[in-house]
Amino acid sequence: MSPVPASPEILRAKVAVLHKASYAWALQCCGHDISLAEEVLQNAYLKILDGRARFAGRSGFKTWLLALIRNTALDEYRRTFRRQARFTVIDGGLEAPATDHAPDLNLAEMQTRDNLHEALAALPGRQREVLTLVFYHDLTLDEAAGVMDLAPGTARTHYERGKQTLRKTLDRAEMLP
Repeated sequence: MSPVPASPEILRAKVAVLHKASYAWALQCCGHDISLAEEVLQNAYLKILDGRARFAGRSGFKTWLLALIRNTALDEYRRTFRRQARFTVIDGGLEAPATDHAPDLNLAEMQTRDNLHEALAALPGRQREVLTLVFYHDLTLDEAAGVMDLAPGTARTHYERGKQTLRKTLDRAEMLP
C-alpha cells in the first residue's frame, strides 16, 4: 500500500500524474458529458485540496482517486435529479456526444473501435464500469472492486459476465457484412 501523502504538495503531484486517467474516468462516470465530467473532476479535486476527502492509505492512491471521482459523479447525479424532479419532467437523461474519428485510422480500425464502444456501452452498468477500470485504467479486479465499493467476488462476477457478453457481441458484429 502507498504511504499516506503528508502535504498538499504531495497530493497535488499525485493528482497531476493521474489527471489524464482521472479525466477519462470522469467522462465515463458522466456518460461522456464533457462539461459535467469537468465539473465532477473539479469538485473531486476540491474535496482533496480542502480536506473533505482524505487518502487513508487503505488502497492505492489511484484506486482511492477513481473511487472519489465516481462517488462525486453519483452525488452530482443525485443533486441534478432532485433539482430536475422539483422543476421539470425528466425526459431521458444524458446522451453521449458523437465521437470524432481520428484521421489516421483506417475504415476497419474505425469499425472495430466503434463496435467495441457500442458493445461496451450496451453492457449493464457494473459490468461496463469494471471492464473500463480494468482495461482502460489498468486496475486489478480487487482495485476495481474498491473503486466500485463492491466485494471482490462480485466485481469478478461482473467482469467475467461482461467479458462473455462483449465476446459474443463482437463475434456477431464480425459476422455481419
